[in-house]
Amino acid sequence: MSRYIKYLKCSRCGKVYAYEEKPVTCVNNDLGRLDIYYDYEALKEFYTRDYVSTRERRDQWRFFDLLPPENPDNIVSLGEGGTPLLRSERLAEVLGVRRLWLKDETRNPTGSFKDRGMSVSVSVAKEFGYRNLTTASSGNAAAALAAYAAKAGMNVYAFVIEQAGYGKIAQLLFYGANVFRVRGLGKEDPTVKLMRLTYEEYGFFPSPSFGPFNPYQIEGPKTISYEVVEQLGWNVPDYVFVPVGAASLLTGVWKGFRDYCELGLIDRLPHLVAVQSSGNPPFVRAFKEGQDPHNIRPWSKPETIAWGLEDPYPWDGDGGIKALKDSGGFAEEVSDELILKAMKYLAKYEGVFAEPSGAAGLAGLMQALNSGEVRPDEEFVILVTGHGLKDPDIVKEVEGDAPTINPDLREFQAVLRDKYGVSSLE
Repeated sequence: MSRYIKYLKCSRCGKVYAYEEKPVTCVNNDLGRLDIYYDYEALKEFYTRDYVSTRERRDQWRFFDLLPPENPDNIVSLGEGGTPLLRSERLAEVLGVRRLWLKDETRNPTGSFKDRGMSVSVSVAKEFGYRNLTTASSGNAAAALAAYAAKAGMNVYAFVIEQAGYGKIAQLLFYGANVFRVRGLGKEDPTVKLMRLTYEEYGFFPSPSFGPFNPYQIEGPKTISYEVVEQLGWNVPDYVFVPVGAASLLTGVWKGFRDYCELGLIDRLPHLVAVQSSGNPPFVRAFKEGQDPHNIRPWSKPETIAWGLEDPYPWDGDGGIKALKDSGGFAEEVSDELILKAMKYLAKYEGVFAEPSGAAGLAGLMQALNSGEVRPDEEFVILVTGHGLKDPDIVKEVEGDAPTINPDLREFQAVLRDKYGVSSLE
């Protein structure tokens, strides 16, 4: 048995694997996720609040006992995790809520929460002896993978959606990845098709940020939940709002809170809320309509400014739906207009610059408050998942560029009035 991993089990057919077998995908090719099960009884003997709080490391690897790989010498890290939980004051006042927290994942090395999962994925690939990695991505996961692969001296073949922002492409190219924009996003994700073809044909290690093709990366986002609990003084918030694309983040966050419940470190789960854009809401519709979690209808034409959430099919939808049901949560679809408003609110009132997908969680809270699904006196944690510099073109498209003026005070005053609406400086 590998350390504290008892076994892996396919979420569809139930086939069980030992970690030592180096499994990646289910041999039955049923697109089941190989969920990892831990030996909680053995962990309970030492894994206490004091044990966690006093660990020397402050990044996500202080939770090593609840993560693969088996050998700590195989950890590939850039200092991911350990992100701040920011108490919102000005934004909370604007929204009329008492307790609002922002888990700022933009502080990760490549600017998004994907670093957590890709650090785990590359560490396992190293332990399993792989040198070549392949991925399908809207941009953030591929950028994270390329960074950690560069650290480990591995090769990356990255297939990204045609619409991916250049901020993400720039990262990939400089990290040394072999990058391909792929046309044809629709009911079938063309990036996933190419990723599957390359790992089947060439034996590459598949490393997307969803579970059926890589069961290990989904363990990384669990550490967000561990950190939130500790940062709240070992308390659990009422609600956690999670942006959803493939539903892997939602599944990982749920697994993190569940781990701590199993270990007796907390006594309940927060209500998890899944948020998608109304331009691509297959997971939200599946949850509300009671669709079969293993046969969710893909969205035929994804169209949203939140490109990081443009997965037409939620690959970890079964785990995400279980997360909502187990936690008594719900799902929201929000307009692109509300996402843009959330981006502006985060920047204007809290100094947090988020890309559209990174601000979707706040948009979900704003809508839930307006509809009465949550109460203002409850405690909320918003996951801000990606930095605004990932997609600056969106800001330019919405806000335009800064005006250019001559070094003339009267011209300054005129533009200040006409562009920014400031008529007096007194």
